[in-house]
Amino acid sequence: MSISIPTSGSFKLANVRLHASLTPGLSAPADADGFALADLDVTDGRIERIAAAARGEGRAGAVDLKGRIVLPCFVDCHTHIDKGHIWARSPNANGSFAGALAATDADREARWSASDVARRMEFSLRCAYAHGTKALRTHIDSIPPQETISWPVFEEMRERWRGRIELQGACLFGVERVGDEDWFGRMARRVAEARGVLGTVTYMVPDLDELLDRVFRTAIAHRLDLDFHADETDDLAAVSLRKIAEAAQRHRFEGRILVGHCCSLARQPDAEVLDTLDKVARANIAVVSLPMCNLYLQDRRHDGTTPRWRGVTLLHEMKARGIPVCVASDNTRDPFYAYGDLDMHEVYRMATRILHFDHPVGDWPQAVTVTPAQVMRLEAAGTLQVGGPADFIIFRGRSWTELLSRPEAGRTVVRDGRPIDAELPDYAELDELMG
Repeated sequence: MSISIPTSGSFKLANVRLHASLTPGLSAPADADGFALADLDVTDGRIERIAAAARGEGRAGAVDLKGRIVLPCFVDCHTHIDKGHIWARSPNANGSFAGALAATDADREARWSASDVARRMEFSLRCAYAHGTKALRTHIDSIPPQETISWPVFEEMRERWRGRIELQGACLFGVERVGDEDWFGRMARRVAEARGVLGTVTYMVPDLDELLDRVFRTAIAHRLDLDFHADETDDLAAVSLRKIAEAAQRHRFEGRILVGHCCSLARQPDAEVLDTLDKVARANIAVVSLPMCNLYLQDRRHDGTTPRWRGVTLLHEMKARGIPVCVASDNTRDPFYAYGDLDMHEVYRMATRILHFDHPVGDWPQAVTVTPAQVMRLEAAGTLQVGGPADFIIFRGRSWTELLSRPEAGRTVVRDGRPIDAELPDYAELDELMG
């Protein structure tokens, strides 16, 4: 069955299957997975009405979706579109984390001109948009002199994509660089000028507490939110998530904090885990797991044995404590992850299988919609509600198992009440960059 949505004017959708956790105000009986059958009206690019599906013969003039699932457009809060799609020219020789660092560093130093970064960013955003992403945060490698190249490109991309994808940028460099006060001060000012987010990668360096104090003081001075990469390792001694939470409490930080990865937490003793989670909850920190990239890199072995753990963090335990949790794309076709397409439907499918976001489904769909939107301070994203923008995705699946069993290549993305005609770009467009 094909879907024919009007390209102009107003329209009505009948027998739409909506998820209760993403549709505030909907009063309709929901099934065991949280889906309710509803009717949805769109006028002038906004949602005019959502109500329980009419009984009987249906609604005159409405497009009958016959129970197909409709979700709000996705929010992808942790990506790296500045380094995306370099795999063909700089593959990871052995799939290890160290191999990823080495290959990326070499590629950045040799190839990351403004035009190269811009071409790959544009390709990435076209993919995300076609798949149904409405907002995206990218980390931007800011190791000197790359920050002088990539941040202007990011600002140009943000303007070019305004109205299609809400684009945010977070600087990225090892926490040891915070020790260079002059450089770090300039970096923070540059991020503030770009209306970005202050970010860094934390390691268990001897002066981590002092460096984190400087990060928090600087964020407060410039009124910046924070975004950390933390504990992307199986090393039980990696506890920088806990250190970040302690620093947030020391400084009574009132901005938003997002911490990504936190892989080592799943390996630590229960008492240490509970202590860390309690501190993270008190500090109002949100956590994002990157299930595909973590599964790819973590516990990769070169002795002919099989990996023993999944590499993801403890999202169920976090959520039970009220910690906001998300999942996101992370790297795409680069040395850190050889695959991916910035398709948040794929991310959620994989997350459900890896992290068991099912039985019950509960409100886990918020992890790719409402919760990352809140982390990114986006009020009009992640939900379907009367008066809000008509930004949603119509899938072929009519139930959770149908939705998550196929790639849903035939989905229809609606933005501002109009189906988009965006197609996925051909990889051949990048060929001249790979030589």
